Amino acid sequence: MSDLSLPARSRRSLSLHDKKVRGIFYQVLLAGSLLALALGIGIQTASNMRARGIPLSFDFWNESAGFDINQTLIPYDTLSTYGQAFWVGVVNTLYVSFLAILLATLLGFVVGIARLSQNWVVSKVATSYVEVVRNVPLLLQLLFWYNAVLKPLPPPKSSIAIPGGIYLNNRGLIIPEIQLHPGAGLVGLAFAAAVFCSIAFWFYAKRVQRGTGKQLPVFLVSLAALAGFPLVMFLAAGEPVSFITPHLRGFNFQGGHQLYPEFAALLIGLSVYTGSYIAEIVRSGIQAVPKGQTEAAYALGLSPGKTLRLVIVPQALRIIIPPLTSQYLNLTKNSSLAVFIGYPDLVQIFAGTVLNQTGAAVQVMAITLSVYLAISIVTSMAMNAFNQHSAIVER
Repeated sequence: MSDLSLPARSRRSLSLHDKKVRGIFYQVLLAGSLLALALGIGIQTASNMRARGIPLSFDFWNESAGFDINQTLIPYDTLSTYGQAFWVGVVNTLYVSFLAILLATLLGFVVGIARLSQNWVVSKVATSYVEVVRNVPLLLQLLFWYNAVLKPLPPPKSSIAIPGGIYLNNRGLIIPEIQLHPGAGLVGLAFAAAVFCSIAFWFYAKRVQRGTGKQLPVFLVSLAALAGFPLVMFLAAGEPVSFITPHLRGFNFQGGHQLYPEFAALLIGLSVYTGSYIAEIVRSGIQAVPKGQTEAAYALGLSPGKTLRLVIVPQALRIIIPPLTSQYLNLTKNSSLAVFIGYPDLVQIFAGTVLNQTGAAVQVMAITLSVYLAISIVTSMAMNAFNQHSAIVER
């Protein structure tokens, strides 16, 4: 009799009256509906593209681009392919975003700490910067830096000369170009060795601090290694590096390396704008640390600088890092506003010029969206790993 009743129980267990079975059924139904909707949109889109003669393939990737890009960090010319133009845009976007993240972080930390200064002037100046900059749209700030600050600079013949063979004019900043000679690789290896030794000494100092509480001069040792190793190798190798000084010839400078106004405006705008938000994050993170921590540090004889560096900031980091990640992501995505001032980033080159010339709107936009998504995911993963490393381990 038990054998006959077993199938009945199995049938009852698969009934929609069972909450678990009903939940699975609804999830499968929802997933199937979304898949059918996406498939229908894809079929309809492909049909409309065929009717209008819009390409569906990625054959354009290896076709000659036929247009020039004035700011490139990798080899490119008018005979290069659309695929190479895409990589120029990606590299330019990553380059300006990375530099802007570094500058914005430095500026934000300095201003955030300055807002808490006991000096009334310093505190009010930092507060004014934060309240003004973060309440003005970023696009307007980019246009201000480009049209009101950089464009009115004098022409090349009346360039502002800066000591060291540097010239500033309305075509950008022209600096001496570095030329490498035999032996430059040894200087690079010496610098890499200095970085490795600095990191190793930092881990050793952390281990000593946990075991004995003794503070080792990590900053001074690292600075000596980073400056000393390459300098010794530079002197030993003779002159492995030389500089090509720019000089005026006709209506423009020849030689040297040129930083274009579009790049400078975008870099300054992103750094200043994002730095104002980071300053508020740093201020709130520091103020979230209990005041008893500061009082205890002073009672142990620590100076205000050491208290901030060794006691307050390490505890504030666990509050600062999560919102800081969001600002890094926003900065990278905001770099797409470069199209309004003419900086050749991914949006201007690939989602602009390439899209207009090839007409492959769906493919181009899908690739562009995927690149920004990949950059955001990698940034989030890196910041999450740093957050876990900086988190205070509770016993």
